Amino acid sequence: MTTSSIELSEYNDDWPLKFSEESTFLKNIIGNWLCGSIEHVGSTSVPGLIAKPVIDIMFGIKSLADAKPSIKVLMDNGYQYAPYKEDVMHWFCKPSAMLRTHHLHLIPYESPLWNDRIQFRDLLRTNQALSDEYATLKKELAIQHKEDRDAYTENKSPFIQRVLNELR
Repeated sequence: MTTSSIELSEYNDDWPLKFSEESTFLKNIIGNWLCGSIEHVGSTSVPGLIAKPVIDIMFGIKSLADAKPSIKVLMDNGYQYAPYKEDVMHWFCKPSAMLRTHHLHLIPYESPLWNDRIQFRDLLRTNQALSDEYATLKKELAIQHKEDRDAYTENKSPFIQRVLNELR
């Protein structure tokens, strides 16, 4: 994946609307591959949480193989495909790798990754102390890895795993 600067923004009340609009757009262009639901995930889905101002969308599919033809449809409609974590998802950004407004994750519905992302999002939405702790980590990592988006993302993983492991 391409690296770019990390810039965090205060929560924006427009983020849920942007998700809703993009969700409708996705249903119109690739709805025949939808299995389950379309979910707003990531920090922009948690009211009050600072975030990179990028709407993360998780789109449920039957399987990676089944949804493979959707890649071309999405690329023809403004998404850039990136071979990232290809064993668990089809990943896209929009409009470009350097200027991102949306991330799209086509993930098998109710797979372990799907369930982990829903659980983590829901915990952040309902546990203010956890959300505050995550915000502090994100601020620290944004300073440490300002010019390396991949390192920023990778260094959030131990926190996320610890939280999810505490649920199990």
